[in-house]
Amino acid sequence: MTGNHIPLAELSYSRQVREWLDDRYGTQAEEIWRTVSDNYDRYLTEMEDMGGRKNGHAQAIYGGLLVFALYTALPDQPPITELQDFVQDLFMAPFKRLSKVFDLNREFDMRLIDTVFQMVGKRDRKDARKYPAGFINVSEPYNEEHHASRYHFTQCPNAEFARKHGLLHVLPLLCNCDFFGIQQIHGQLIRRGTCGNSTVCDYLVVGNRNPLVAEYETVTDESGFLVSRIRRKKGEGNCEEAARSETITDPDGKAC
Repeated sequence: MTGNHIPLAELSYSRQVREWLDDRYGTQAEEIWRTVSDNYDRYLTEMEDMGGRKNGHAQAIYGGLLVFALYTALPDQPPITELQDFVQDLFMAPFKRLSKVFDLNREFDMRLIDTVFQMVGKRDRKDARKYPAGFINVSEPYNEEHHASRYHFTQCPNAEFARKHGLLHVLPLLCNCDFFGIQQIHGQLIRRGTCGNSTVCDYLVVGNRNPLVAEYETVTDESGFLVSRIRRKKGEGNCEEAARSETITDPDGKAC
């Protein structure tokens, strides 16, 4: 095992996963959990040093590893969509707790979440110098015109792991949770793609009553990822014509 990783027994999500297995698989649950544990331990031996608990994204990294270990252990290999509600409840509980006090339709709350994103970006860039195989976070300035907060990842260890192990079909379970989380705080995530189906994982966050929301629709792409696409007006043709705003951009600045 390389680095100081988090053992499965110390991962906070383990209890909920075991309960889910009990509910779904009954008497098979204990045997499946042993396979999950074996998978997780084996995956740890193949991981680069992520810093364990010292990494600001420890829960996302090791929680993601648990989801991969879980899915590959399931005897019936159910459709990914059957696990989505469970996984998003697992990871997005903090956002659900914030739903009663946080509302991204308020300018103060939008400014606050942008401040949080900026702080996380600085922390991530420090982590990246110590753990180069982890997340690479690129901060972006607050969009004053559209009241939107933005940043993106150019590297995601979950996506790298999924690609290396032939598990990209499982990755949407993790990525799609972001849409659910932002919805809990009365917001909308507008996203072109993730590191699993694009060159970057982009976050553009607005209040759910922001006019931008009406310009985009959330669809599921051919790989199972939730993505945002501009709603085309009658008579519009190519991507450039459809890009009525330049809110979502790729690294070259092209809206789509």
